[in-house]
Amino acid sequence: MIHVKNLTKSFTYQGKRVTIFRDLNFRIETGESIAVLGANGAGKSTLLRILGGIDLPDRGEILTDCSVSWPVGIVGGFQGSLTGRENVTFVSRIYSEKAKVPEKVDFVEQFAELGAYFDRPFKTYSTGMRSRLAFGLSMAFDFDVYLIDEVTAAGDQRFREKSKQLLMERRKNSDFLMVDHNLWGLKLHCDRAFILDGGRIEEFSDVDEAVAVHTERLLAAPARGGADAESASS
Repeated sequence: MIHVKNLTKSFTYQGKRVTIFRDLNFRIETGESIAVLGANGAGKSTLLRILGGIDLPDRGEILTDCSVSWPVGIVGGFQGSLTGRENVTFVSRIYSEKAKVPEKVDFVEQFAELGAYFDRPFKTYSTGMRSRLAFGLSMAFDFDVYLIDEVTAAGDQRFREKSKQLLMERRKNSDFLMVDHNLWGLKLHCDRAFILDGGRIEEFSDVDEAVAVHTERLLAAPARGGADAESASS
């Protein structure tokens, strides 16, 4: 269960205070996965970062009785001068028992398929390689809820298919809070949906209905204000 009460977040952008969302209230029960929809800048990634403990809200409360991942695929926490192996080892020592660290490192090495680059500095990686390492690291740990932000776009077609299969497997025992421009992926994994729009949240019991509403709004209006603000916050 995740229960969010009066969650508010804003940023200072070009000398002005821009509110991303204000007084969000929602509850996610154990056993359900949620698609998060919204225009660029609506606050989707910001919401996931706050739920994952990467960012802090201005105010509000998050209550949970389950383990929640960091946003799956996030690359901002890696140290550039350390190798992929060293980065994975460091995180594994924090989130798992010492005896299980080699197992975690082996999983990421095999899954990310970086070859010799696994032992080269992270700063030498391409964008795709960074995403593959980050996704593999997230999947090396068992969480009750995975926060998933656009990770199905990482890597080539074969790697994306491999990632989708792993997500399907994890879905058997875990729940997802998922942001993905691939709307088919949201329909595949999620039970209901949220739309972030104008700093507020709308809840839909039917993902297809939410996707239809979201698509109609995108086609009817230009990019919403606030996109630059959220980009500045990333």
